[in-house]
Amino acid sequence: MSQSPVPESWNPGIVFAHLTDVGMRRANNQDSLACLPAKSEERFWNRGHLFVVADGMGAHAAGELASQMATERIAMQFFRSHASSTADALRAAVSDANDEIHQRGQNNPEFHNMGTTASALVLSPSGAFVGHVGDSRAYRLRAGKFEQLTFDHSLVWEMEATGQTGQGIPKNVITRSLGPHAVVDVDVEGPFPIEKDDQFLLCSDGLTGLVEDDEIGALLDCLPEEKAVRVLVDLANLRGGPDNTSVIIVRVVDPIVGKQPGVPQKRNRSEPAVSRAILATVAICLTGALLLGILSVVDPYDPDQLGDQNWVGPMVVALLLGMITSAIAIYEWLQVRKRKRPSSSHSGNQGPYREYDATPTKALYERLGETVQALRDAANQNNWMMDWQKVDAFQDEGRVAIETKNVKDAIRAQSEAVIETMNQLREQNNRAANETAIDH
Repeated sequence: MSQSPVPESWNPGIVFAHLTDVGMRRANNQDSLACLPAKSEERFWNRGHLFVVADGMGAHAAGELASQMATERIAMQFFRSHASSTADALRAAVSDANDEIHQRGQNNPEFHNMGTTASALVLSPSGAFVGHVGDSRAYRLRAGKFEQLTFDHSLVWEMEATGQTGQGIPKNVITRSLGPHAVVDVDVEGPFPIEKDDQFLLCSDGLTGLVEDDEIGALLDCLPEEKAVRVLVDLANLRGGPDNTSVIIVRVVDPIVGKQPGVPQKRNRSEPAVSRAILATVAICLTGALLLGILSVVDPYDPDQLGDQNWVGPMVVALLLGMITSAIAIYEWLQVRKRKRPSSSHSGNQGPYREYDATPTKALYERLGETVQALRDAANQNNWMMDWQKVDAFQDEGRVAIETKNVKDAIRAQSEAVIETMNQLREQNNRAANETAIDH
């Protein structure tokens, strides 16, 4: 786990924490993450802060390599990009990662068809952007509202999007990932507005498979980011932990969106801009006005005026300019229409997709307590040597807080009980592993 305070050299406007964990049933961690906050004001205004989570698939070595390549390649290519917009740079970086992973898989039989999900978050001067492939997720918490900013590229979500629902749909089948195919469609979402106190979360499906969205949102609301990443990972592990779990939480502590004083901003193609069709209309109107002006002084039936060709050149030039400008504007308008036209597969830029109430409740406090109790019951049944004194003390604090209707404090105390329970379980597992090694 790592938590990064605001550097002294300049104020990036954010703090963040991250944690990745192998889980309870896996031998290795196929997740990978990258946190690259801008280290200077110049770099921030050029590209912004970047965070990436990837969840590898395939044989152990292949999945690890694919996710590591994804996070490293996305970061490198994003900051190297000469694209004029954040959205274009992000899409190109994710696509480049796909190219590299695919080529490595094609060239080495051990890595054949290796793949990975990837969710990349950029906090930039023009807002938040997400580049996304797979079923890892990006969320935003604001004023008690927890929003999923990404669309799961999974069979369940794809079928729901087309109106097909059913109980027999497997939940672990993803429909899009980096690596298996030479070309991949990258969803780019945003720009989403950024405000002070916003929290953004990136995670692999090791978290969302076991911790409900409203639970995640409420815990973010109650806990500082370094505590929240630990509680979320421990909660997933206490509930079985069948998969690797990775979490990044970014909190906005100061406004970071706006125009840099004295520096003209590049227009982002994903944001509203003056339509070139309007410029074409202006050109046509000017051309028409010029023609009307000429015709008002030229009598087409006067041979002397018609014989004077001085006015023909300017008129022809004006007509040609108007026609060329109009043609360019119409072409670009058609291209925009084409890009916005919905296709059979999801193409992004439509989020948020789901919204949850992240209000801390007594029900959440009780659910956290049930998770701790389930571990306590298992320990008693299996005669594990676990010290429950600290856990009991935290839960006593929680009960007092609930009695005084201080729900947030109750959830904070119960979260500490979750962390301590997981600490006790790790110590028990270490003791069991050592005993097994001695026996052998």
